[in-house]
Amino acid sequence: MNDGLDLTARRPAYAPSIAIRNQVLFTLVMVGIGAVASSGFIGYAPNRLVSGTPIPLWVAAGGLPTVAIAGLGAILLAACAMAPNRPVHCAVAVAAGLLLLLVLAEVGQAASILASSTKPSSRISLGAASWVLVGCAMLAVADALQRLSANIGVQLITVIAIGTGVVMLAATGTFDALSIAREYESHRQVFTDALLQHIALVGASVAVALVIGFPLGVAAARNPRLQGPMFAILNILQTIPSIALFGLLIVPLSALVAAVPWLAAFGIAGIGVAPAIIALVLYALLPIVRNASAGLTGVDRAAVEAGRGMGLSGRQIFWQLELPLALPVLLAGLRVVIVQAIGLTVVAALIGAGGLGTFVFEGLGQYAVDLVLLGALPAIFLALGADFILQAIATPLRRRFAR
Repeated sequence: MNDGLDLTARRPAYAPSIAIRNQVLFTLVMVGIGAVASSGFIGYAPNRLVSGTPIPLWVAAGGLPTVAIAGLGAILLAACAMAPNRPVHCAVAVAAGLLLLLVLAEVGQAASILASSTKPSSRISLGAASWVLVGCAMLAVADALQRLSANIGVQLITVIAIGTGVVMLAATGTFDALSIAREYESHRQVFTDALLQHIALVGASVAVALVIGFPLGVAAARNPRLQGPMFAILNILQTIPSIALFGLLIVPLSALVAAVPWLAAFGIAGIGVAPAIIALVLYALLPIVRNASAGLTGVDRAAVEAGRGMGLSGRQIFWQLELPLALPVLLAGLRVVIVQAIGLTVVAALIGAGGLGTFVFEGLGQYAVDLVLLGALPAIFLALGADFILQAIATPLRRRFAR
């Protein structure tokens, strides 16, 4: 029996495992890899009515751009296993931003090369892989900024830098061969009018909802017995499908105009802007009323008593103390209302209200996906922009009153 035998020599040697430190980024990278491997980078169709043929990344963009995109993906994948710190998060934000711009540039370049050898009636669009890569890159940038606890100034600089890159690509004609750009060129004037109409509908409905909803929220905060029946009615309005609500307003408004013809001079009719604004206002009331009530109810009573002790009147306490303290909650409700209104206004095109929804439903009727995107993408960017602006206003207020 050999007592001097080294038992440690019998232990199997295990290779060190790689720990994933950033699960979110790892998931995004894996989704991007899967999309590139299984779907097309761009799609080609002989005309707008035929489904496109997907073309993979390495065929559409060529070898060097594919290597560059893969290299940026490798950097992001390597960052998943690194210790989380500011330099790593900054590197992720920069690499993801460059990946986004590179994908868009290569989509436009590949479309231009393909368009030069095809008929003018052909349509070249972004493939599933490019959409997924752009979306994952945007989410990776947002995740990196969140992990950096970046202030609103850094976020704004990042958005401006990426937006400037996209604008420069568009200004140099990179996207001209894409079918969505061709749809825009053929609807340029109509698009501008529809965009302005969309913004006007959202602005008018939100303004009216604020005028009606804020006093109701104040009343609910002052008299808790009103909250039950008031919120019950507003909750019922939220459960009505948007298309159904637009349709339900046609009959009473038509009857009203028939009974009082002079209302038609003010644009009141069974279809068009009037029912659209009424429906949008009804949908916007619940978030405004609820957040106004919650914000005012959540004000510290000690601060209110201190104001009374200083000799402030009830009106002064409301305007100088309660309203400023409740403002972050009110702005949170306003963010919800505006984003919701931008989306619902697309549906309002069904009753002749105009707006970006005109392109969405026209594209659906013609089976033209790029025409649908011409209406859907600006609506998405409007919602994201409005949300970002209101968040930029609310964040400093929240930090100020949290001290």
